[in-house]
Amino acid sequence: MAKFLKVAAAGAVMLGLMCGSAAYAQEAVVGLITKTEGNPFFVKMREGAQAKATELGIELRTFAGKFDGDNDSQIAAIENLISAGAKGFAIVPSDSAAIVPTIKQARDAGLLVIVLDTPLDPIDAADATFATDNRKAGELIGEWAKGTLGDKASSAKIAMLDLAVNQPTVDYLRDQGFMAGFGIDVKDPNKYGDEDDARICGHEMTGGAEDGGRTAMETLLQKCPDINLVYTINEPAAAGAYEALKAIGKDDGSVTIVSIDGGCPGVANVKAGVIGATSQQYPLKMAAMAMEAIKKFADTGEKPAATPGLDFFDTGAALVTDKPVAGVDSIDTAKGAELCWG
Repeated sequence: MAKFLKVAAAGAVMLGLMCGSAAYAQEAVVGLITKTEGNPFFVKMREGAQAKATELGIELRTFAGKFDGDNDSQIAAIENLISAGAKGFAIVPSDSAAIVPTIKQARDAGLLVIVLDTPLDPIDAADATFATDNRKAGELIGEWAKGTLGDKASSAKIAMLDLAVNQPTVDYLRDQGFMAGFGIDVKDPNKYGDEDDARICGHEMTGGAEDGGRTAMETLLQKCPDINLVYTINEPAAAGAYEALKAIGKDDGSVTIVSIDGGCPGVANVKAGVIGATSQQYPLKMAAMAMEAIKKFADTGEKPAATPGLDFFDTGAALVTDKPVAGVDSIDTAKGAELCWG
C-alpha cells in the first residue's frame, strides 16, 4: 500500500509538472524592441512593459539596438520573434523607413506590430502606433519660446540640435513642430533643412546624447556666437548644449533652451533653469498599453484603434515650465516631477 501511494504521489507530481509545462508553453510570447538599452526613456518603457506583461501572464522578450540608428539589430530582433512564434511586439524604430520591409514580414507571419513613440514611414506600415503627438509637443515648446522671447523673437538666433541625418519621424516631427510654434515657415513639414528663415543658425546632429549635444552646440556657436535660443531633440542633448554654453560663460540666462521628453533629470533641469521648458511624454503608459493590446489580439484577434481624427493613438504630452506663458497650457516642475520617469 505504501509503495502504491509513493507511485501515485510521484505520478501526481509528474502530472503537475507536465501541466505546468503545458501552461508555460501556452503563455503568449510578446516582444519589446527599443532603439538603445541605456536611455532612461527606453528603460522606463521596459519597466512598464514588464510590469504589464507579468500582470497579464504573458512572456516578454526585450531587445535593443547597440546605438541610435542601429537598424540591423532591430531586424534581427524581429526575425527572432517571428521564429519564436510570438503573438506580436512593440517597437521604437531606429530607422522609420528602412525597418518597414521587416515589419511587413512580421505582419505577414501573423504578428501584431505596434510602433511606439516614433511612427513608421509610412505610418500605416504598422498595425497601430501609440505615441506622443510629437509635432504638437514641438509646437508647445515653440509657442512657449516665442512668448518668452517676446519682441526679441523676431531677431532670434536659433540653434537646432536634431537627432540624425536620416531624419526619422520623431526627429522631423519635433523639429518642424517647434518651428511652426515659433512662427517659422517650415516649407515641407515632413523634413527639415529646407527652411530659409535667417533666424536659424543651422541644424546639427546629436544622436540624442549628451556628448552629441555638446559637440553640436560647440559647432553652431562657431557659426553663430550670438545664439540666444536652442531647440533640442531631447533632454540629454539639452544637457550637453548647456555644458557647451557654460564653458564659454553663456550660462547667464542669455540663452534659452527648450526640449522634449519629460524625464526626471530633464524636469530637474527645468527647475534648475538649465532648460526653460520641456514637453513631457509618458513612455510607461505607451508600453503598458501596447502589452494590453497584444494580449487582447492574442485572445480575440481584435486590433487597437487610433485616436479619432488622428492616424495614431495619442498617449499625451504636457508642457513643463516654471515660467508660464499666457495662452500656452503648462504644468509646473512640481507636477512634472510627479509624472516624470527615469
